[in-house]
Amino acid sequence: MRNWLLAILLLFCLPLMADEDVHYDRVNLSASATGTVNNDTMRATLSTEAEGKRTAELADKVNRRIQWAVNEAKRHAGLKVQTQAYNTYPVYHKNVVTGWRVSQSIQIESLDAALLSDVLGKLQQKLNLTGISFSVSPALRESSENALISEAIAAFKKRAAIIARDLGRASHRLVTMNVSTSGSQPQYMARGMMMEVMAAPAPTAAPPVVEAGESQLTVSINGEIELR
Repeated sequence: MRNWLLAILLLFCLPLMADEDVHYDRVNLSASATGTVNNDTMRATLSTEAEGKRTAELADKVNRRIQWAVNEAKRHAGLKVQTQAYNTYPVYHKNVVTGWRVSQSIQIESLDAALLSDVLGKLQQKLNLTGISFSVSPALRESSENALISEAIAAFKKRAAIIARDLGRASHRLVTMNVSTSGSQPQYMARGMMMEVMAAPAPTAAPPVVEAGESQLTVSINGEIELR
């Protein structure tokens, strides 16, 4: 008897449980806002290498050049310098090791492109300039994205109101909302310019000509509303 009563109760409860899981009059929509921001961060990579028979002598040459470059960069408060890959490779001739090649690179970053360009002109006396890129600093990116978030939310609200109005509903409520951001990759110097600045170190070198350019930032919003 108890089993029968339990079965009857379950039959009555199932429609109620199903009603709780089913939602009507819900609409998914999206909106976005895009803006252009000036690249305010410049990064440059410089490297040096030495080739010969004795690894100790080669390492000493490379170490001295890198130390000189680091010291020169650290003289300027507006520059951040970081040493990077250090490699020692064998040099082969007809599958026989005939010597060694030692190399190392450094990366210098600055919000002052003019200052960094001037310093690069001096560092090219002993190091090769192998790459320059431009990007948006974290602080500028955050402030720019915050402004775009407000624009994207306004666009989302406008679309939601249009949908509710055109479907003959008096109002709507927000059910879910997801906010995502994206931006363009760092801007690199053109290949022609790169080939020019990658030439062998010279006693004197003019600062490289650079143009920071712009980056595009986008804030996207996806959400769900319920019509009333």
